[in-house]
Amino acid sequence: MKLRKVTAASAVVLALAVTATACGSDDKKDDSGSSGGKTIKIGIKYDQPGLGLKEPSGSFSGFDVDVATYVAKQLGYKPDQIQWVETKSADRENALARGDVKLIAATYSITDERKQKVDFAGPYLLAHQDLLLKKDSDISKATDLNGKKLCSVTGSTSAQNIHDTIAPKANLKEYSGYSECIAALQSGAVDAVTTDDSILAGFAAQDKYKDQFKLAGLKLSNENYGIGVKKGDTATVNKVNSALEKMVSDGSWQKAVDKNFGPARYKNEKAPKIGQLVK
Repeated sequence: MKLRKVTAASAVVLALAVTATACGSDDKKDDSGSSGGKTIKIGIKYDQPGLGLKEPSGSFSGFDVDVATYVAKQLGYKPDQIQWVETKSADRENALARGDVKLIAATYSITDERKQKVDFAGPYLLAHQDLLLKKDSDISKATDLNGKKLCSVTGSTSAQNIHDTIAPKANLKEYSGYSECIAALQSGAVDAVTTDDSILAGFAAQDKYKDQFKLAGLKLSNENYGIGVKKGDTATVNKVNSALEKMVSDGSWQKAVDKNFGPARYKNEKAPKIGQLVK
């Protein structure tokens, strides 16, 4: 009788040990490598066609998505091991600091201010502030916006930069999102939309806007997009930079540019030198 009690107690201990082991395995699942179904969390935009877009089907598309997918593969993760996390501009630094994501590829311009809070790999694209216009527009330079209606999103510095320094008589129109600006441009409610040329090209490349718009090609600013990494994670920065270098050298980078921006006849800059501006 005593032997049976000891055996039962041992069984309970064994069951608890198995349960604890299983729980521990789940806790280490994310961001640990490519084997055993482990995943990596990558922050992207969900609402930028051509860059980071969540499709109605639930899949994801865009240049940032393609770059991040390639990088993840070089780090040992298959596409189905990537967990895409919507990361809005205002929360990018916090998302990395909290560990919500391992990487961020979300039109994340490298600036000195941001480098105080996060580390960057890249840059992987040089974009410029530009104007999107109707195909028959007679606007050819920023000063032509005086007396015209210029659209950008609420809180954006792009339109304000033009208004303050180039075209003070431009009539600023602010909407909550670029989709609304593009729709207003299509209807004639505004004469131009301004933000990064890569973002504008992504919207213009959509089938529903085919051959309706053009980029002015003004290069009003330089925006070097980098992949955000948690501050101090130098090992990951180095691995991502190596992946980006390979993407450029094997032609995958240019294929991704052509695929996502080509329909808008986006005249992209050549691939930036990986590692510059990030220290």
